[in-house]
Amino acid sequence: MRVAILGSTGSWHADRLERALTARGHMCGFAPVTRMVGRIDGGVAVDGRELALNACDVVLVRGIPRGSLEQVIFRMDALHALAAVGVRAVNGAPAIERTVDKFLASALLAAAGIPTPRTIACERAGDALAAFAELGGDVIVKPLFGSMGTGMARIEDPDVAERVFRALELERAVYYLQETLPHAGVDVRAMVVGGRVVGAIERVGDGWRANLARGARARPVELEEGQAQLCVSAAAALGADYAGVDLLRSADGRDHVLEVNGIPGWHGLERATGVDVAAALVEHLERGA
Repeated sequence: MRVAILGSTGSWHADRLERALTARGHMCGFAPVTRMVGRIDGGVAVDGRELALNACDVVLVRGIPRGSLEQVIFRMDALHALAAVGVRAVNGAPAIERTVDKFLASALLAAAGIPTPRTIACERAGDALAAFAELGGDVIVKPLFGSMGTGMARIEDPDVAERVFRALELERAVYYLQETLPHAGVDVRAMVVGGRVVGAIERVGDGWRANLARGARARPVELEEGQAQLCVSAAAALGADYAGVDLLRSADGRDHVLEVNGIPGWHGLERATGVDVAAALVEHLERGA
């Protein structure tokens, strides 16, 4: 296979993927997301600097950086265009669009019957304050789009909620509120590749948020059958070839899917479990070749 890794050039993940691909005899190239050039001249071509992406069998997406609305749309357009000429993207544009948008992801999970926290999204501060009360006066506020855990806040006080929501209204923000689920301070990150869980960790943090980038501790865990099926179903509901699925078990013993990450990192998971996620991902690419 000829595989292009889009984004993440020179990173730990890119290095692991290159090693896994070349070890199995595949060609591997790299293309910066911000250097794509699309051409339509009796056909469709997309280049990533020196690499002709439309001449590849697979484009493995490892990063879609922030940008203007037009820049982000063009990057998705390029993936859609490549799919139209038979280039397989992993994950493809539809999966990235669904997973990066938290409200759309939550809506699709709920429509598929997958337990997820009660959620309200709106545009006006007054509606957000009403949502705060409706969700029990204890909510997690998140940016609508993926943020690597930044910009999240837990709000339990009505006065704080009013100040925060009024300030956000000036930024023309969309309010995305989820109920806070009482839990034991532990959540689960499972890596799903090709319809199966290849590894999972518990993340143990202080307080309501367990994020490895913010000091949480990781320990390997064997998922119960029901938990594993929940993760696989969540990735399938969003059309993801591979995904990092976040589970939280609430105080009543029910598991909820918090998020599905369509461009997941796995450094912490591999360090804790020893699972070679890059090798599993390459094997998945081979099965679909």
